[in-house]
Amino acid sequence: MGTELLAPLDLAFWHLESDAHPMHLGALAVFAPAPGPGAAPDHVLELLRTRAAAIPRLRMCVRDVLLPVGGAAWTVDKDFDVHRHVRRVALADGDFMAGATRLAGELMEQPLERGLPPWQLYLIGGADGKPFAVLVKLHHALADGMRAVAIGAGIFDEIAATTARSVSRGRPAVPPRSWLPDPREMAGMALGRIGEVGRALGVGASVVRAGRLDLRSTALTAPSSGTRRLATADLDATALQRIRRAEGGTANDILLAVVAGALRRWMAGRGEALPGADPRALVPVSRRRPGGAVTGNRLSAYLLDLPVGAADPRERLRQVRAAMDRNKAAGPLKGAGAVAVLADQLHPLAHRFGAPLAANAARMLFDLLVTSVPLPRSALSLAGCPLSALYPMAPLARGQSLAVALSTYGGRVHVGLVADGKALPDLDRLAGAVAEEFAELEALVAGGLRSGARAPEPVT
Repeated sequence: MGTELLAPLDLAFWHLESDAHPMHLGALAVFAPAPGPGAAPDHVLELLRTRAAAIPRLRMCVRDVLLPVGGAAWTVDKDFDVHRHVRRVALADGDFMAGATRLAGELMEQPLERGLPPWQLYLIGGADGKPFAVLVKLHHALADGMRAVAIGAGIFDEIAATTARSVSRGRPAVPPRSWLPDPREMAGMALGRIGEVGRALGVGASVVRAGRLDLRSTALTAPSSGTRRLATADLDATALQRIRRAEGGTANDILLAVVAGALRRWMAGRGEALPGADPRALVPVSRRRPGGAVTGNRLSAYLLDLPVGAADPRERLRQVRAAMDRNKAAGPLKGAGAVAVLADQLHPLAHRFGAPLAANAARMLFDLLVTSVPLPRSALSLAGCPLSALYPMAPLARGQSLAVALSTYGGRVHVGLVADGKALPDLDRLAGAVAEEFAELEALVAGGLRSGARAPEPVT
């Protein structure tokens, strides 16, 4: 693997970063003790280092290039030392999850060191016979959430074993290709470029129309302090499917409605009046095609007003479903939520010098991020210790104080909430509100089914 230019959106994420707004993704993977004697912490740490060092993408760092002016490229770090990236952090005695989430929040505050491959792994805890966690930090320029999972999966026993067998068998060689493009391909590229420019103009117009100038300061849009807090919640995936069968829509629609209800509960618990306008969520959508490159970002997004003003959980779900249906009918390449596609049309210099302006403008479009991260369905382990939960963590944009990420694994929906520590010091209460809202929706649906008050709608 040699030198590879950063794609436009990757370059944008690289330049959006500041000390108070680190642009790395995260995940807190929690492992139960292995059956029998268990894995010694030093063994787990060495295993993490060996497997991470064997992932080629994790040896790459970002370097400026002469051409294109303002551009940057991924290059192999000739002085790569995995010990700089994989470390163990001790955890004081007490409640393991409380200590691990507190420590993970502190570690998520710290930007990744530029000049080195932009990632870190931390082994948290790991005393013999006790659970432990691995915190993964991976710069957003390196991958979106889906590809971050693909890259980081190499640390697990099952994925590492499969990769080793594939390497030992060898891969078929790819026939060389001329650097001169076929004339028909050139024509297709030109037509595609014209289409992309036209689409970008439409998105730009939508962004202008969707921008909000009457910004009222709330806890969700408080000035950034640079601090981070992490909280988690766990939901029953089987109950989620029961709700889906009864109410229709998608699992993601239900989870978005649950987030809306949790925000309503949390605001009421704080004694805050409901906002005059519903908070707006940015809901990322992958534009990646099957078999695409493992690296980089291929993202768009939808904008969704979370209906915190609706008092009934089922009405909130109905409103979310209707709004998401409209978004999907328009497609992920239209509307203000598709602002990420504008990155492809900008010169590298625009990303380098325009990043602060773009970062400050984010709060004009949305108040918080809500994203779902797909995980493998098969059981995973590390050093024989089974993975029991994986909480994804999304970065905070400038002007936002809350990001919510969800993943499903082992029959549970794991919710990771990342917040500005000073704007949302009561993040644990919001995490509790997520679980309470889900339980109430489940009870309402179950009661409705028993009483026959509502006929199930077909699931599409």
